Formats: sequence, C-alpha cells, structure tokens
Amino acid sequence: MYNKIVMVGNLTRDIELRYISSGTAIAKSAIATSYKYKTASGEQKDEVCFLDFNMFGRSAEVANQYLRKGSKVLLEGRLVLEQWTAQDGTNRSKHSLRVDTMKMMDSKADSQNMQNNSNSYNSAPNQSNNSYKDTQANNNGGRNEQKVYKAPEPKIPEIDIDEDEIPF
Repeated sequence: MYNKIVMVGNLTRDIELRYISSGTAIAKSAIATSYKYKTASGEQKDEVCFLDFNMFGRSAEVANQYLRKGSKVLLEGRLVLEQWTAQDGTNRSKHSLRVDTMKMMDSKADSQNMQNNSNSYNSAPNQSNNSYKDTQANNNGGRNEQKVYKAPEPKIPEIDIDEDEIPF
C-alpha cells in the first residue's frame, strides 16, 4: 500500500504520447498548482509548484485526445523517483507523479474552445452521456477500478447539400 497524492492544477504543456514495444501508451506532461496565503504581516503570497506526471494505457490516450496546455485536471497517484545518467555523465533524479486516476475539470465550453484553438477535430466516444469508462487492473494489486472521463461535445460541421447533387 502506498500513500496517494492528489493534485489539482493546469497543464503546463500539451500531452506527449508515446507507445512502448508492447503497445502500451505512455503520456507525459506537467501540471502547475498554486497555493495562496497571507504572511504574518498581511502580505498576499502565491506559491507555485510544478510537477511532471506519467500515465499509462487507455488513460494516456484519453488524456492526449482531450487535454491541452492550460487544461484543468485532478490527478491521483503516487510519487516516484526517476533516476538517469545525463549526457555529461552526471547522475540526475527527480520526483514525478505516476497517475492512477485522472479527472478533467474544465467545463465543456472551455474544452471546446481549447479544441477549436488547436485547429484539430477529435471525435468523442459514442455514448449518450458523452463519457468514457475504463476498467483497469494495472498497478493496483489486481483490483479493478472504474474510471470515468468526461469528453467535450464534438463539434460537427453542417453541410448544405442540394438534393439535385445526390446521384441516387
């Protein structure tokens, strides 16, 4: 059992999606969170924390499809220590969040605006309530957990067709 970390913040960059040789999707990005407080002297302070995160499988693909820089998300997972050797030969390390659960916190209008601004069209899952349910048994001791992802409403362009142009 591990201590779960819950972070709410905004993406600092678009999702970077890759696939490993087994076909599993890996998404990487970072979020920024802020904490506002007053000092003893009454001065307003704003403390910002930046945290890299990784997510795997279908969650990674959903994040890549619907999240953009600035998207507000709630991420739940555990901290992991990543270690590597840099090109100059020095040993490097950093903490990152390995995400188990993701919740999109933007309103539908915000999501549509971000989608329109990115000049790309993404179709939403074909369900009446426009949500995607994913059951995973990975990295959680064999327990199945159901995760619900809210997708933005797709913008379907209207096409004006003259009936005389239809060949049948």
